[in-house]
Order: sequence, then structure tokens, then C-alpha cells
Amino acid sequence: MALLIALALFVAQAINFGLILRDRIEFRLAQATRPVATRIADALEREAHAGRPLTANRGRVRRLAANPIPPSGYERHPEVAAELRRQLADQGVTVGRIDTGLQPSTTADTDEDRDTRRRNGVRRSNRDGATLLIALEQPGRGWLTITAPWPQPGWRLLVALLSQTAILYIVVLLPVLWIVRRMSRPLRDLREAAERFRPGEPSPPLPARGPDDVAALITAFNALRLRVTGMLDEKDRMLGAIGHDLRTPLAALRVRIESVEDDTDRAKMIDTVAEMNRTLDDILSLARLGRPSEPPTDVDLAALVDAVVEDFRDLGCEVSFVEADRLRMRLRPSLMRRAVRNLIENAVKYGVSAQVRVEAGAQSVAIVVADQGPGIPEDRMGDVFDAFTRLESSRNRETGGIGLGLALAQAIVREAGGEIRLVNRAAGGLDAIIELPR
Repeated sequence: MALLIALALFVAQAINFGLILRDRIEFRLAQATRPVATRIADALEREAHAGRPLTANRGRVRRLAANPIPPSGYERHPEVAAELRRQLADQGVTVGRIDTGLQPSTTADTDEDRDTRRRNGVRRSNRDGATLLIALEQPGRGWLTITAPWPQPGWRLLVALLSQTAILYIVVLLPVLWIVRRMSRPLRDLREAAERFRPGEPSPPLPARGPDDVAALITAFNALRLRVTGMLDEKDRMLGAIGHDLRTPLAALRVRIESVEDDTDRAKMIDTVAEMNRTLDDILSLARLGRPSEPPTDVDLAALVDAVVEDFRDLGCEVSFVEADRLRMRLRPSLMRRAVRNLIENAVKYGVSAQVRVEAGAQSVAIVVADQGPGIPEDRMGDVFDAFTRLESSRNRETGGIGLGLALAQAIVREAGGEIRLVNRAAGGLDAIIELPR
């Protein structure tokens, strides 16, 4: 905001400088041509009616036989010639060619310079700037010459504009910056409070200060935070009740299954009840993830991942772990264990085997689960993280699950400030990578 105001003031001053410079150029042109046109018209009128002929060695307007301006060494100004022709035409004076030559003044002139100017009819009329020699051709009657002052652009205009800009910045910009800062501070506090807001974490209400609209916005944010917290509390109570109500009949069903005489049917029923319990746990975990009850603690990430791998080894799965150094991280261990377990479970289910390694970088840590499966089509990479989405189209739970594993793992990792990526390897297989900030 402050930068935009400063830039706007600079642009305004630049436009002002351009206008002043244009006016100064027009003023210098008028200063050089208007008196000249008047003197020439008066001199020609006196010559015609009063019998006072123009000579080469007397008067402001002199008549010479040839153009006194050398073809080189003098700076030409065609804009002066055009403006002078227009002003002479307004006074009824018609001339032929008009030539101009600018001779800069010097601090010390030689006798030769003075003789040259005297022969050409040049008068030193402008000691502080330069002298503009103007020659007008009168066909058949020679050339009329006259000198005019030609002010040189000095530093005074630039210094005045710079001083004006500095005063403008001090008088206007500084108070505006103070006002903008006073108005933006409550908005910055509101933004930071919104970024820090975590349901379930107690925090004092934000003070309502600043302009009326900003104070009203802060008050609305405080009320919204209370409503969101209340709704999440109600959701947790509802989920707890649902979990209790569903687990009770499942436990009763599990007891009744024991009375089934057929061993094959009894085993299938037990597996079905166990799968229903796991599904219920996944759904409740995913729904409650925004308000975890487990506090963050300092853990050894390499040891945590190694322990998860050992659990799969105990079940007879082909899972290996690449030894890594101790790596202290602050996270929720139970949730992170579950995320890693879900990735390894997918790798074993779809890719036969899994190799797990922990790679520590300067800014982040990566947990890589590499399988030997067919990989995932590139156009379906994003779909596998959607809840209840399965790339395996059969209804067999042994080959596909219910589609919550990756969704739950992604939610856990994002809650920890990280991200999950899936990368197909060129040689075959898939890498599931958990990236966590250090």
C-alpha cells in the first residue's frame, strides 16, 4: 500500500515535471521569437516610410549581403525558424529562408571572436546563456540579421522540482503511511489469528480495534470461531455416540458367531466383523482428524518407521527397512504411525513387497515407501486420495479395501504440515513419499 502511494506521488511529480518542462520550452521559444518578429517588422516599416535604411554596422536589425551564419559550428533550431515565420506572417511580413545559429557564450573571448561577431552583426545580449543569431533572407535585398537571448537549461529547475518532491513526500506521504499502518495493523492481526486458528486449541478473542468496518469484521471473526468450535464439539459428541452405538451390536454379533458350528462360516463371519470394526475406526479417525486428542511429542522418526515395518514383518509380509540415523521430529506419533502403515499396507497389497527408507534433507524429511507393483496411471494420481475411491474395481476387500487408506494418510500428513506424493518409477513400481518439514 505504501509503495503504491509513493509510486503514485512519483508519477504525479513526473507528469508535473513534464508539463513544467514543456511550458519552459514554449516560453523560451516565445522569448526568442516574439521580440525578434516585432523588431523586424518595426525596422522594415521605418525603412519603408521614414527613409531610415538598414545597414550592416548599426542597429539591432542589420542588413547584410550574405547569410552571416556559417554552415557548420552553429547549432540550428528549426523550431525557432518555423515559429518566427508564423509570427512574421501574422504581422504581414513575408521573407524567404530563415536560418538560425546558436553560439554558446564563453568566459573569455579572443579578439578574433569579437571581430567575427562584429562582422556578422552578432551582439552579446545574453552573458549568462547563449546568443541565438537569426538570419532572414529577403530575395533581391540581402539578409536581415538580429540576435536574441537563448536561456540555457540550468539546475535550478531540477533542484526546485526535487525539493518540491521531498516536501511533498514529507508532508503527504509520511502522514498517509502512519494512517495506513494504523488501519492495516488490525487487519494483519486478524489474518494471523485466522492462520493460527486450530479447532480445539483455546485462544483468547481478538481485540476489536481499528476503523468501524475492521472492528466489526474482527467481532464477526470471533463469533465465527466460537460457532465453528461449537459445531466441531457437537460433531465429536455425535461421532462418539455413533461409534458406541455401532460397536455394541458388533460386539454382540461377534459373541453370537462363536456358536456357529461350521468352522469355515465362523471364520468368514469373524473376518467380516473385524473388517467392519476397521472400517468404523477409519471413518471415525478421518472425521476427527481436525481435532486430534494426541499432543505433539519429540520422537525418533527412523525408530517409529522401523517399528511399523517390524509389525508387518511379524505378519509375514515382505517389507524391508533401510537403516537410518536417529532423526528427532516433533509430531503426533500414533497418527504418523497410522499414515506410514496405510502406505505400506497399500504397497504390500498392490505391489507384493515394500522397501521403506527415511531420507533427511536440510529443510525436510522424506519417508519413501517403494513397491514393485504396476504403478498408477498418471491421470488417476489425484483420484486415489479421494475418500472411498478404489482403482481396483472388484468388490473383494482383500484386493481393494474401502478406499480410505490414502485419504486418511494424506489428511494426517497435511495436519502435520507435510504432503504426500506418488511417483511412478521408470524401471517399474511406485514410490509413495511423505515429505515433512524439519
